[in-house]
Parts: sequence; C-alpha cells; structure tokens
Amino acid sequence: MGTKNITITTEAYENLKAHKREDESFTDTILRLTEADKDVMKGFGMLAEDDGFPDSSERARADLDEALDERGERRDRSL
Repeated sequence: MGTKNITITTEAYENLKAHKREDESFTDTILRLTEADKDVMKGFGMLAEDDGFPDSSERARADLDEALDERGERRDRSL
C-alpha cells in the first residue's frame, strides 16, 4: 500500500485528532470517517421486533405530551 502526504489546516488537524480513537492511526480514522459504503438505513426497524418497544414508546410520547401541556398552561397563566 502506497502513501501520500497531504497538507491540512491546523483546524482540520484538530478536528481529525478529536475523532481519532486511542487505538487507531490517522489513516484508520480517515478511512472510518469516510467509508463510502455506509448504510444510513442500517439499524432502522431493529426495535420493531422488541415486544416492549411499542408500549415504551407510547408511554414516552404520553409523558412528553403531558409535560408540553403543563408547560403551555404555565405559560398561558403567566401572560
């Protein structure tokens, strides 16, 4: 495998360094971050088979709705 030298700004270097894991080289970091075959849909739907997920998500939605309603009521009272 050949190598190439590139010039990057200090800002770009610091950003790359921040993404670099302790056990990987800068080459490994660049390859990980720029993988062309990343499937953005990977993982979608994986919770559909979890029996507890529908109930859990419904409870979370109900809790959020209640909290938003209470916040709206407090706002309306303060006007």
